Amino acid sequence: MYFNSYTYLVFFLPLVVLGYFKLHKLRMSVAARGLLVGASIFFYSYWAPKYAALILFSAIFNFSLGTIMSSSLKQAKARQVKITLIFGIIVNLGLLGYYKYADFFIANVNQMLGTEYPALKLILPLAISFFTFQQIAYLVDSSKGLTREYDFLSYCLFVCFFPQLIAGPIVHHGEMMPQFSRKRARILHWDNVFRGIVIIVIGLFKKVIIADSLAPNVAAGFDSMGSQLSFAESWCSVLSFTLQIYFDFSGYTDMAMGSALMFNINLPLNFNSPYKARSIQEFWQRWHMTLSRWLRDYVYIPLGGSRCSKPRIYRNLFITFLLGGIWHGAGWTFVIWGALHGLGTCIHKLWKNMSIRLPGAAGWFFTFVFVAIAWVFFRATTLGSARMVLEGMCGFNGLGFGEDRVYHVGSGDWANLGILVGIALFASNSMEITRKCRPTLLLLAAAVVMFVISVLNFTGFSEFLYFNF
Repeated sequence: MYFNSYTYLVFFLPLVVLGYFKLHKLRMSVAARGLLVGASIFFYSYWAPKYAALILFSAIFNFSLGTIMSSSLKQAKARQVKITLIFGIIVNLGLLGYYKYADFFIANVNQMLGTEYPALKLILPLAISFFTFQQIAYLVDSSKGLTREYDFLSYCLFVCFFPQLIAGPIVHHGEMMPQFSRKRARILHWDNVFRGIVIIVIGLFKKVIIADSLAPNVAAGFDSMGSQLSFAESWCSVLSFTLQIYFDFSGYTDMAMGSALMFNINLPLNFNSPYKARSIQEFWQRWHMTLSRWLRDYVYIPLGGSRCSKPRIYRNLFITFLLGGIWHGAGWTFVIWGALHGLGTCIHKLWKNMSIRLPGAAGWFFTFVFVAIAWVFFRATTLGSARMVLEGMCGFNGLGFGEDRVYHVGSGDWANLGILVGIALFASNSMEITRKCRPTLLLLAAAVVMFVISVLNFTGFSEFLYFNF
């Protein structure tokens, strides 16, 4: 099931919210959690029922290991804790690697060795990257005694809670589960329902009206293999994707946070106007913030972080971003995308150590252009497609202004892109809008208008981009 569907917006979410709080009102807290877990499994299996068993196995496996480590810590069995942790990480990463990277590995082996091993042609289970990282964090925190002991039903709720299940935010056990235990969280609060609805509508509008409207120009540039893109066409496609992925993913996150808020649960902030960033470091402090936090806590710091020699700091930064790129997808394009951000972050770190500071406007411009160029590899399906777009961006195939070549780029396209860049730069983001909002008829009317416009523009199902990761 997907957030941008009638089934979710009109039936699933309202019924689950009402049922959850009705059971709490009847003092049936265990049944309320059971309803939420069951609804979350239904939400997940609506896409592919066979993979419901996978997420349940993952939950049972990791909960068992967490319980073992908690018991071992009480008995001061440090070696057993370490062995259990390593075993758990290997199994989790092995499962992720099998489904996500096996065919990529086979293809590269065949290319290098001239073999013809058949591809497994596995369908990537929805959300596997997200719930794998979330549970690895749980195991690491359990090994340090940072998690409280909860029952299995509560752990399933942590793993499967449907607002953040598919594409995050990536949450810590300790920042979400205590919220469910608060007495105040078991009562329906209409102010949270109102704010949640507003955030959901904003996210839906971002997805349907903005992100999906950019998709044709993105596809025209990136999916026109064999064609020579002009300067105008390539830059229009790249800027369109730069904005599409932001409004698409931040729209999804808004809908996730709004849905959770209706249950009185505050998910961690995942976006904070990233295109306002004036450095690549600041960009990653604003973009997909929970992934950045995970990579910092469970990759960068364990590698040594910043508490080592300068060459090792640069190495740690590069490896962290390289792994972040690989996490996003199985392909050399994602490897290059991660490597570019790793290299950019190292250069920024070097400049910072040399006390080199760019003026604010210049810092923003170079950061935005760098991020946009790196997105080429993120969106391109092959290295050949990325090369084609980059050649066009460099003007190798002509400027193409006012010409009909691969596809027509008109003044309306540039005006639209300019308006959207202005929104990304100067408009308040969703959290800034709703943090101070109070239930008023004006705000309710605005939400209704945005919802109606979004629904009227449903032109067939369009999944969120990050569902592929």
